[in-house]
Amino acid sequence: MSLTSHQKFHLRKFVNELETYKAAHTEFVTVYVPAGYDLIKIMQHLAQEQGTATNIKSTSTRNNVIDALERMIQHLRVVGKTPQNGLAVFSGNILAREGKSDVRVWSIEPPVPLKMRIYKCEKLFDVSILREMMEAKECYGLIVIDARDAIIALLKGKSIIPLIKTHSHVPGKFKAGGQSALRFQRNREIAIKGHFGKVAEVVKAQFFTMEGLKGIIVGGPGHTKYEFVDSGLITNELKKKILGIKDLSYTEEFGLEELVDKSQDILAQEEVADEKKIVNKFLELLATKQNMVAYGEAEVRRVLDMGTVDTLLLSEALGDDKIVEFEEIAKRFSSTVKIISVETREGAQLRDLGKFGAILRYEVY
Repeated sequence: MSLTSHQKFHLRKFVNELETYKAAHTEFVTVYVPAGYDLIKIMQHLAQEQGTATNIKSTSTRNNVIDALERMIQHLRVVGKTPQNGLAVFSGNILAREGKSDVRVWSIEPPVPLKMRIYKCEKLFDVSILREMMEAKECYGLIVIDARDAIIALLKGKSIIPLIKTHSHVPGKFKAGGQSALRFQRNREIAIKGHFGKVAEVVKAQFFTMEGLKGIIVGGPGHTKYEFVDSGLITNELKKKILGIKDLSYTEEFGLEELVDKSQDILAQEEVADEKKIVNKFLELLATKQNMVAYGEAEVRRVLDMGTVDTLLLSEALGDDKIVEFEEIAKRFSSTVKIISVETREGAQLRDLGKFGAILRYEVY
């Protein structure tokens, strides 16, 4: 499962805060509760750990561990029941100075189900599992090919990651002087088959054992892309992963951008498609019905406070505090919030327009 930008933002903010704290000794408590696990059993385990902590020699460390466990138990009593995806809980004295105490507790229901139960008492909060959740696990293979060139890339999250470019010396469609038409055509077909073989080997090397590969999308100008797919040179396992073949006007890096743009039907369930769709809607309205949109911090704040915003677009390039501030205003008026990355062409356009955008419920003059 890929996280939305909204989920990633809040998870990253939560993790970043916890990573700012460090204990003088092993006294920060980290607990991961798996989905479906009885919270009462977790509280019973923490109470047992309190008994074990009484054996810690250092008075300050002993008190900090016992206090952290007590605060966590109290917090879990309020939570009452394990949320659907499980629970990650953290507690500890965040004042590193001896004799000072500010014991806090944090918890979050992760965006994907937790599968393991963990208890740790260390100098740092263990947020590694939450960090892993932020990384896009699933990806698509992209192949843009014509008779002479090919580029192989990954679409991971919203990022297009070029992997390898290949070039062949296939002669043009017009024969060189002195060659018969048949001989020229035969030589050209041999060269194209060699080109296809080289690309097929690269595709196999890159994608055959790749974890999280959801599928492959092929594109390019003319008929070459179909000839490549039907050449018999792609392994059956990889051919089964081909989700679509798209007609393109460009090759190389421009071709990759065009391939993603033209694969919205295939990527319909992916965040990259949702992000492109909503920003394109905003840009289209900006060009055709300017009274249905707003952009820039001051103007977006004005229409947001009026309650006229249907969808609020916030660039990831904004600071965390500013995003949270505008989310809170949007929440009061039931406005949908979309946090837009700067990794897509559309996201970069929003950033360059001032990082704030709004699609309105009705025209505002």
